[in-house]
Amino acid sequence: MLTHPTLQKLHDLRLTGMAAALEEQLNTPNLQDLEFHERLGLLVEREASVRHNRRLQLRLKQARFHQPAVWEDIDFKSARGLDKTLMLQLAGGQWITQHLNCLITGPTGAGKSYLATALAHKACRDGYGARYLRLPRLLQNLQQARGDGSYVKHLEQLARFDVLILDDWGLAVLDETAQRDLLEILDDRFNRRSTVVTSQLWREQ
Repeated sequence: MLTHPTLQKLHDLRLTGMAAALEEQLNTPNLQDLEFHERLGLLVEREASVRHNRRLQLRLKQARFHQPAVWEDIDFKSARGLDKTLMLQLAGGQWITQHLNCLITGPTGAGKSYLATALAHKACRDGYGARYLRLPRLLQNLQQARGDGSYVKHLEQLARFDVLILDDWGLAVLDETAQRDLLEILDDRFNRRSTVVTSQLWREQ
C-alpha cells in the first residue's frame, strides 16, 4: 500500500491541497468508482484552489487595508450620489489593466475610504497587488526615509503595487517637500499602475 509514502511525498513537495484531497478520496468510498483521470482532476483542482487562496491571503496581507470592505457590501441605496453603472465598470477591473486612476470625493462620513478599499479588495481577488496608505502618514514615512537612506527603496516599493490607495488627500496644505514626494510617486506610476485618491475636497452640484 503506497498511500502513506504518497501522502508524505505530496507534503514534501508542498502539494498540501492534493494531499488533503487524496486523504478525502481514500475516506470516501463513493469516489473509488471514479476513473483515474477524474480522481486526478479532483486532486489538481484542489491544489489549484489552495494555491489561489494562499496567494490571495498574501495579497490582502500586503495591502494592509484599515477596514474590512468588499464590493458586494457596497450600499447603493444611501443618498450619496453613487453611480452604480460606473461602480460596476470599476469592479470589472478594466481601469486597472489600462493603468487609469480613480478619484473619490465627498464630505466626511460619505464612505470614501470604504469604497476605495472595496475596489482594491476586488482587485486583490482578481489577482492584482494593492496597498492602502493614508497620505499624511505616508508623507511622514517618506520624511523618515530620507533620514535613514531608504527613500529611493520606499518609492520603488510603492511603484510596484497595481493599485495604490492614497486616503485622506487634502487634509492639510502640502509643503514643497511633500509636493515633490507626491510628484515622484505619481510620476513613477503614470501609465504603469493605477492610483485611487480619496479626498474631502469636493463641490456641491
